[in-house]
Amino acid sequence: MSPKAMSALAISAVLLAGCGGEPPAAPSSSGTTSSASASPATPSASPSETLPPVTDKVSLPQLMREEFPGGQVKVLRESGSTDAYRRFEVSYPSGPLTITGVLFRPRGTGPFPGVVFAHGHIDTDIYVTGQGLRREQDRLAREGYVVLHTDYRGHAGSSSIPEGTEEDESRLGYTRDTINAVQAMKRLPYVDPDRTALLGRSMGGGVVMNALVAQPDLVRAGVTYASVSSDIVDNINRWAVPSRPEEVARLYRQHGDPEQQPEFWEGLSARTYFDHIEVPVQMHHGTDDESCPIGWAYTTRDLMETAGVRQRLWVYRGEQHAFGPQWDLSIRRVLGFLDRHLA
Repeated sequence: MSPKAMSALAISAVLLAGCGGEPPAAPSSSGTTSSASASPATPSASPSETLPPVTDKVSLPQLMREEFPGGQVKVLRESGSTDAYRRFEVSYPSGPLTITGVLFRPRGTGPFPGVVFAHGHIDTDIYVTGQGLRREQDRLAREGYVVLHTDYRGHAGSSSIPEGTEEDESRLGYTRDTINAVQAMKRLPYVDPDRTALLGRSMGGGVVMNALVAQPDLVRAGVTYASVSSDIVDNINRWAVPSRPEEVARLYRQHGDPEQQPEFWEGLSARTYFDHIEVPVQMHHGTDDESCPIGWAYTTRDLMETAGVRQRLWVYRGEQHAFGPQWDLSIRRVLGFLDRHLA
């Protein structure tokens, strides 16, 4: 049996076992806990040679086969610049759509490494461009990283979500917008296209995982903060079922519920395809996260480890979803991680 096949069987076994309880983690001297140090990925066949079949166009296997040529970043206006960086409100193409966002360019000539930010869920009625990761935007730009924060479709000045799609619940549309953001950022003359990464918070963590499995050679590293589950059914049960039951009922009528049609929902869950991730992943999660349970992070870590992903989960005792007292510690770890892998 090939290493890939063994990995896939192991992942399936964990999925059938469910999330389960919290595994033990040894305290670190900093007051946090983490998994074991990341180990090198096991050599294996290229994921492009072993793509899973497309059984539904609304799926990650479909995304794996799409091409993302990138497009031009258009500057709309400059606002909020500092002595360390220039800040621009921008737009870029994502297929037929126009997506807005904010771009931070460190002062100097470059070329600079670049990071695309994927923000968490914020009601589109109140969302404004660049919202959701402002501390991280400022810190990374001051440290010499170009930052492109995507608003996603349906947010701020971006094109609306096309009618008749499942993109709101599946996050596939947001994933496309994030992948296209990376490709657009790579075209900027002051960005080194060989030194790029993704960073996502909460819902954006799920978007980052989707992008890493769908386009394994897109970036050189991925970071998640307080991420949603890598199983879409967990997320639907936690948020959509109580707040949008009619929408969930419609989805289940169209695609079958997770018990009737598990293959469809597995096709929308990044964890099903963790063996396609080729880059190191760093995760940050608080034990008192009131929105995304810490158990989700442990399960994602264990499944990534089983799949051979180079990963590390940093756990912050007492930290909640928004990250407060230990945020500075976490961002220093992010910067160390990015400095190593984007050198």
